[in-house]
Amino acid sequence: MAEAKDLHEIPLIRAGLPRHSAERAELAGVDGTLLALVHLAPPLLARLTVADARAGAERTPEPERIAAAGELFETATLNGLSPQAYCELQSRVAGVPVAVARHSLRDVAETFAGVGARFLAERPTGASAAPVPGEISTVWTRRGDVLAVIAPSNNPGTHTQWLTALACGYRLVVRPGTRDPFTPARMIAALLDAGVAPHYLSLLPGSHATGDALVEAADLSLVFGGDAAARRYGEDRRVILRGPGRSKLLHTGEITEQTLDVICRSVGYDAGMRCTNATAVFTDADPAALAAAVAERLARLTPAPPQSPDAQVPVLPLAEARALREHLEGRLEGAVDVAAKLYPEGPVADLGDGSGALRPAVLLCDRPDHPGARIELSFPCVWILPWRREQGFGPLRDTLALTILGGDEPLAREALRERSIRKVLLGPIPTYQAGRTSPHDGYLSHDLMEARAFGTSV
Repeated sequence: MAEAKDLHEIPLIRAGLPRHSAERAELAGVDGTLLALVHLAPPLLARLTVADARAGAERTPEPERIAAAGELFETATLNGLSPQAYCELQSRVAGVPVAVARHSLRDVAETFAGVGARFLAERPTGASAAPVPGEISTVWTRRGDVLAVIAPSNNPGTHTQWLTALACGYRLVVRPGTRDPFTPARMIAALLDAGVAPHYLSLLPGSHATGDALVEAADLSLVFGGDAAARRYGEDRRVILRGPGRSKLLHTGEITEQTLDVICRSVGYDAGMRCTNATAVFTDADPAALAAAVAERLARLTPAPPQSPDAQVPVLPLAEARALREHLEGRLEGAVDVAAKLYPEGPVADLGDGSGALRPAVLLCDRPDHPGARIELSFPCVWILPWRREQGFGPLRDTLALTILGGDEPLAREALRERSIRKVLLGPIPTYQAGRTSPHDGYLSHDLMEARAFGTSV
């Protein structure tokens, strides 16, 4: 058992300054080993921090400064952690394979570097950053000054979404996810070292009550979460929700090796922990044949401790991993896990250290309206469902990313007219792929900014 003095500490960051708290939480790895001590912010401190951030002078960071921070994130020792030490700590606590954490170093750095280009791409072409003297023109201006971020603990890259808000000039107060305070702490350290004004950056680990206090005090909030978060904050128009992805593939035509490759990459990439990992596949071919072929491929993903370079699936404390699989078993409603027979020792791999790796699940359904198409879990879990063109896009609604396999361009254009499908990819493109400035779930800046008319006589 580690002593407190041996644990990595994550202090509060209030307007750029580290602060200790009387309330702290021990953070254990998925194998139960204590690894970190996290200082916690009570709700009152959350409100005071928002006030501190709001009081600072206007000093929106330049894109070049944010890009420099990205380079530091990838290469520098920050918060006492080298890039390698950060990756291992993040993976051991969050259960993310260390290979995911390592390539996320570069992914995050590239996102930092591209913030300027993204900001320009998102700004309406008719709007300028500043008024035009002597004209009544259009300016693009913030809807507030302080953005609260209620962050998740799944994939490190998720945190890059709030960089857009920083480029827009928002002061950020981040409440990190319970199992990954390391990534936002490292991002904030990199930004501060690059010279971003301190009052633009705060990190407040804490409870749901702390998150609620931030949402109440901030001008706007970016909230990541599932259906529970939608129920909690869905009626608040100041809250921008980033919920379950429920990303899907629609397959038409023959089952080919390329088809299987794109499906399995969409499901299993980054251990299936992205919101753009596919959780359902609709097909007009034989669903049973497709499910069997997908299961055979996904079963090859290696279960191993998260800090192992061989790990390819998520890891949880053993009891939590088994409970998650039991939860899935209770929601099958006639679906059959065709991958289960490929795991003689069971769907959870007992790693012998108190943790369990979640092997992929491939659920064969007998109808396109099976409720499994709406179930998204934090490991490679995909539902295979029958589909016919006359059924339209009703079964595919509420989808973050949809890949259409089979080359049917009219079908893709029809999908683009379905407003609840946020991204459409035609051809052998995995659901998680994105362009340099393409929208994720729409452009975040369009929730943070607005076009206004402004005129001057001189």
